[in-house]
Amino acid sequence: MTEPHWQRSSYCEAASSCINLATSADAIHLRESDTPETVLSPTRQRLRPLISGIKAGNFDRAGAPAS
Repeated sequence: MTEPHWQRSSYCEAASSCINLATSADAIHLRESDTPETVLSPTRQRLRPLISGIKAGNFDRAGAPAS
């Protein structure tokens, strides 16, 4: 398998821990910049609910203290 072309969000600062993304014919590959050896490769069908939730703002308060 060829090494994927990893991309980083333009919102990520150079020294920050960021999520990197690469695609292939059957999956989207995700890794954290701090641990690039760990790669998650969900199918597009499995990743769709997460992307929909992000777009809907369901995770905007992730990590915020409970009110």
